[in-house]
Formats: sequence, C-alpha cells, structure tokens
Amino acid sequence: MEKLKKGFYTALGTPLLKDGSIDKESLEKEINMQIDAGASGLLLMGSMGMEASVPDNAYAEAVYVASAAVGGRVPLFVGAMDNSAQRVIERIERVKDCPFTAAVVTTPFYFANCEAVHCNFFEMIADKSDKPIFLYDLPGVTKCKITFDMVKRLVKHENIKGIKSGDMALGRLIKQNIPEFEVLYSNIDCFDAALSFGLDKVLDGMFSSTPKNAEKFIKSAQSGDMDKCAKYLNNILLLRDTYAKHGVMQGFTVSMNLLGMEGNFAPDYFGKCSSEGAAEIEKIMREIGEF
Repeated sequence: MEKLKKGFYTALGTPLLKDGSIDKESLEKEINMQIDAGASGLLLMGSMGMEASVPDNAYAEAVYVASAAVGGRVPLFVGAMDNSAQRVIERIERVKDCPFTAAVVTTPFYFANCEAVHCNFFEMIADKSDKPIFLYDLPGVTKCKITFDMVKRLVKHENIKGIKSGDMALGRLIKQNIPEFEVLYSNIDCFDAALSFGLDKVLDGMFSSTPKNAEKFIKSAQSGDMDKCAKYLNNILLLRDTYAKHGVMQGFTVSMNLLGMEGNFAPDYFGKCSSEGAAEIEKIMREIGEF
C-alpha cells in the first residue's frame, strides 16, 4: 500500500432510499463533491456512514457504487464491524472484487475482553483478508480502547497497516516509534495541536456536509495560517454542535439534502429533524458559506 497523502479524509454519509437500498446518484454526487473539494481520501461505512445500521445488501451495493465512482482518484477505505471475526471476514469477502484501499475494522463491542483477545480478533481478520486492514479505535462506542501495546503487537502482522483514532497521545507514540504505521487522526477539535506531533491526516464525517470549509481549513493548515485554519474549523464545529441540538444524524440528513444529495442519512428508526431544527441548520450553513 502506498504512503497516504497529508490532508483531510472524509467519512462519507450513506444515502438510503425508503426501501433501504442505496441512493446511487446521491452517493456518487457526494463522492465527486468531496474529491473536487480536495479530499485526500474517503472512508465509506464509518460511523457517519451508519455501517452498524445499513442492511447487508446495501453495504455491498454501497461499496460497489463507491469504488466505481472513486475510480482510483483517491484512496477509498471501507468500514467493517461485527462481534465475530468470521462475520467481518465474510463481509470483506463479499466485496473483495472492488478496488478499495483497505478495510477499517472496528473493535468488537458486545463482549468485554482483554487486550490479547481483541488482538486475536484483528489478527484473524488480517489473516483472511485480501485487503490491508486498518484498526478503528472507537472506545466511546465499543467500550474497548486500542492501546499502544496492542499496536506494537498488531503492527507485526504484515497485513495491518494503520489506525483511525482520535487519541492524540496514541497517535504521537505511533508517529515517534512506528512511523511506517499510518495514522488517520479523527478528533478535529484538536487538529491544530495534533499537527505539532505530525498527525497531518485528519478524518471526520463532518467534512461530508462542509466541503467548502473543509477545503479552506486544510489549505490554511498546510500553509501555516493557523488563524484561518481555526476560523474554518470553528465553522465546521458550529454546524456539528447545531446537529447535536436536534439529533446528529437527523441534522446531518438535512445538510446533505440541502447540498443536493437526496436520501436518508440516518438509521431508519431515527425519524426526521424538526422543522425548527432544519431551519436553524440551513441558517448556519448559509452563514458559514456552504451555499
């Protein structure tokens, strides 16, 4: 796998039709919008992409649609999660013909286990996968933290190539001690501080609904203008905090629809954002210059 470029990596939303299938045109439009904005790579089926919620058929459909739409222009990562290593392997196997870069595998989240058991989980998947594996550190959801000791063991597997994590301290240790291990840093609130540790690849789902600010945010950071970087980051965080008031995934759906991408970007049982919430989200998006 080639070395990843610096920049912002977008965790894509997954647009679903009423029958649970993929809104193909919407997903293609989202991908092209992100690449046009300068995204260095894309993650399909991450947390913002509802990997834990989409129907099985929609999962495979999304991977095929996204792979074709990306067309090798940027790296494409695909999320996979389950409480069985074999079930994750089967999910990756279903889409192995698609030309994506790597599978991003979340720690299992049902059973409480020790670090060694979770390492077994990742190693079993890496043994069977035709695609490289990235670890997905998501302790707020899974209640299991990927530690540096785990990374030191897992990096020895030739098919485990990197990690997605919002843990700055963990990322710093990896950059200092295992520089060949890729780190996709996923805590945009602290990105300016993370840059000082060499964590220069930032991944987040908010970039899906803020492509104009994301482009300006990363260009400012890369040029060393941290005041402008902070300005555009604050715009992104303002929209995120507005989502939180009205339901994050429901609010995200409002934004994506306003940007011209149809479909529902929230789990099927979440319901819709209130009219008051939708109006506030539209107001904020206008204020921050997304349209």
